[in-house]
Amino acid sequence: METDYLTIQASGNHELEIKKSRFIADLGRVSSEDEAKAFIAAVTAREPKATHHCWAYMVGEHDEIQRESDNGEPSGTAGVPILTVLQRNHLHNVIGVVTRYFGGIKLGAGGLIRAYSNATSTGIEAVGVVKLVRQQAMTISVDYPNYDRLNHYLTENQISIMDTTYTAAVSVTIAVDLDAVTTTQTAITNLLSDRLTVDLGDIAYNEVPVEINASSRSSD
Repeated sequence: METDYLTIQASGNHELEIKKSRFIADLGRVSSEDEAKAFIAAVTAREPKATHHCWAYMVGEHDEIQRESDNGEPSGTAGVPILTVLQRNHLHNVIGVVTRYFGGIKLGAGGLIRAYSNATSTGIEAVGVVKLVRQQAMTISVDYPNYDRLNHYLTENQISIMDTTYTAAVSVTIAVDLDAVTTTQTAITNLLSDRLTVDLGDIAYNEVPVEINASSRSSD
């Protein structure tokens, strides 16, 4: 991808019980359709006695690949609700598999839609969401008398410190959003009256935790 995007923090699962049926939501990161299919197969193998394994996934820079399956539930009551929750949370390169163990009480179409939606939403809340931000590494070398001023500036501006080394000088490597590289470099240079050296490093995706909007969950 060439832009920042949201995805789940890590693969994991979360279980709900709704009218005696067990719903286990597994969430995973995927970068291809093959990975998504392998994730579904792994969950299915882990829960071989389940009644249904319903799923949805979105893959690609522009979510070009979107698939969903009701896996035997009434049409439109499982796969689409899972996919809708992924979309409402603006997640990318992600798969959700909701495994159901039928508890003997039929939920009806509306009940199933709510159940699969809520299982997916609470699963996302359980595993967490991160923003993958394209950032550039910037190594700033200063003498020891200026280190405290630099460190205070980085702390005040919530700039992520990746590494610090102490030799004849102090070298601090930070991660800066691409659109802020020039302004950050200028600000630090002015702060330290040009008594520093700056080396720009690699551009990479770094993860930033994101607060989840609970409104994405379907209401009962």
